[in-house]
Amino acid sequence: MKMLKLSFVWILILSLAVLAACTNSDSSTKDDETETSKPATSEGTETKESDEKVSIEFWHAMSGSGQESLDSIVKGFNDSQDKYEVVAEFQGTYEESLTKLRGVGGTKDAPAITQVFEVGTKYMIDSGYIEPMQSFIDKDNYDLSQLEENILNYYKVDGELYSMPFNSSTPVMIYNKDAFKEAGLDPEKAPETFSEVIDAAAKLKKGEMYGFSMLTYGWFFEQLVATQGGLYVNEDNGRSGDATEALFNGPEGLNVFNFLDTMNKAGSFGNFGTNWDDIRAAFASGKVAMYMDSSAGVAGAITNAPFDVGVAYIPHADEVKRNGVVIGGASLWMSKGIAEKEQEAAWEFMKYMTTPEVQAKWHLDTGYFAINPKAYDEENVKEKWAEFPQYKVTVDQLQDTVPGLATQGALISVFPESRQQIVTALEDLYQGKDSQEVLDKAAEGTNRAMEIANKTKK
Repeated sequence: MKMLKLSFVWILILSLAVLAACTNSDSSTKDDETETSKPATSEGTETKESDEKVSIEFWHAMSGSGQESLDSIVKGFNDSQDKYEVVAEFQGTYEESLTKLRGVGGTKDAPAITQVFEVGTKYMIDSGYIEPMQSFIDKDNYDLSQLEENILNYYKVDGELYSMPFNSSTPVMIYNKDAFKEAGLDPEKAPETFSEVIDAAAKLKKGEMYGFSMLTYGWFFEQLVATQGGLYVNEDNGRSGDATEALFNGPEGLNVFNFLDTMNKAGSFGNFGTNWDDIRAAFASGKVAMYMDSSAGVAGAITNAPFDVGVAYIPHADEVKRNGVVIGGASLWMSKGIAEKEQEAAWEFMKYMTTPEVQAKWHLDTGYFAINPKAYDEENVKEKWAEFPQYKVTVDQLQDTVPGLATQGALISVFPESRQQIVTALEDLYQGKDSQEVLDKAAEGTNRAMEIANKTKK
C-alpha cells in the first residue's frame, strides 16, 4: 500500500484549484516523439488511420517490484493484440503525479489513464478531468459483479463507479509467533479486541522488545475508527454531500486514542515514528512483537523476519462488533477531453487488467489484493497460499467486511491534510497530552481545511 503525507501548502494549493501527486524523464521529449512517430504521407500515398495502432499514455506512481510487475502486464496487453499500445510512464509519487495532471487535466494532452491514490478520489470526482468509469461499464454491459464488492464500494458514489480499482490493500496486524510462545500466548490465536491487545502487549514486553506498535499515520487511525462502525466526517462520511464537520473525535476515535495511550503509559507501546521502513525493521529485529501494517507488507514481513510470522485481523473496541476494513491503495482514472479512440483503448486495457490471470500475477508479484476474486482460484495463487497461509488472512478480512458507510470510507478533498492533523495528534498523545484534547484539535484543523475547500468549490 503506498501513501505519502502532503505538506499543508500543497494541500492548500490543491484546495484553491477547485479541490483537492520524481519527475518523468520522458516528459520533455514526449510531444516531439508523438509528432515524429506519425507516418509520413506523400502525394499518391494514403495511410489509413484504421490501420494504425492507437497509442495511449498511462501515468503511474509504482516503483520497485510494483513497477516491474506493471511493466510486464502492460507488455502482455500490447503483445496480446495489434490494435492498441499502452505506454506506461512513471510520474514519481502520487502527489507529484497528481500535480502534473492538474497541468493538462481535461485537455487532449492529458494521459488516457492516471493512477491516483484513494484519498484523491473526491478531488478527482470534482475536478472535471475525468470520464466516470460507469459510462463505459454501461455501454459495454460489463459485468461488475465479477469484481470484489468491498473494493468497488470505495470508488462508488450513489451507485456509480468513477474509477477502476488497481493496487488495493487493507491494514492487518502482524505478530511474532515465537515471541507469543515464549510469553505463554497461543501463537495461532492473535488478540482480537483492544483489551486483549493491551493484555498481550504487557506479557510480550521483554527487554528491548515492545508488545505493540502502530505507525504514526492517519490511515491506521481511520481503519480503527471504521471497524467500530464510526464515521470520519458528517454527510454520511462525505458520500451524500460535501462534508463540513469531522466526527472522528467522537466515541470511536477516543477509544482508539485511549487504547494507544494505555499501552504508551504502561511502557508496552513502541513508538517508531512515521517511516514504514523503520517500524518494519523494528519488527524483523525483534524490537516489537505486534504491529499494524498494510496487507501489501505481509510478504516482506515473512521474508525478512528470522522467526515465524503470524497475520491477523486488525483489533476493535471491546464493546462493538467488528465491521471490517476500508480499502486503501489507488485506482485508475479515465481522462475526459481526449480522443474517443484513446478512451476506447484505455477501456480495453482496464478490462484486460481485471482478468483473473492478470490479477493473480499482480497479487503474487506485489501482495496487493486481486480485484477479481477468481484470481485466487488460479493454480499459482493456490500454491503460494499453501506455502504462506498468511496471504489468505488478508483476503478473508476483506471479504468478511460488513458493507456500510463506515467501511465504504470517507470522501473529503482535503484528506491528506486531515491525516497530517491526526499525525500531530498522535505525536502529542505520546508526549502525554489528553486524548480528547488532541483529537478535538485535529478535528478543528480538519474542519477549517474542509471549509476552505468547500468555499473554493462554490
